[in-house]
Amino acid sequence: MSIEYVETGKAPEAFGPFSQATKSGGWVFTSGAMPLNPSDGSLISGGIAEQTRQTLKNLNSVLSEAGSSLSKVMLITVYLTNMEEFSEMNTVYGEFFSENCPARATVGVNALAKDAKVEMQAVALS
Repeated sequence: MSIEYVETGKAPEAFGPFSQATKSGGWVFTSGAMPLNPSDGSLISGGIAEQTRQTLKNLNSVLSEAGSSLSKVMLITVYLTNMEEFSEMNTVYGEFFSENCPARATVGVNALAKDAKVEMQAVALS
């Protein structure tokens, strides 16, 4: 089985030794998408709502490049630095996933790279 490495300029480039996503056997596995500006990799301004929205836009760009989409996500893991912001994150998340929602886990963490408040990783059908 071959592996395809997915990269797109429509999402922030990887800032370490990893791909934005890998694709194999009908599946797409994304790296953690973050609320970074696709043009320069800087953390976007704003609170958890703005960061969640940008994270999902970036995730969608990577999935699109892989021939997939948010509608084909089977599993998503959300990492939050402040679980008190879960409700606000969840409201924005619902703008992107309103029907036939994927399985999801939300994990509270102490910190994320680049001081982000949220990061999301997905497994999708290609």
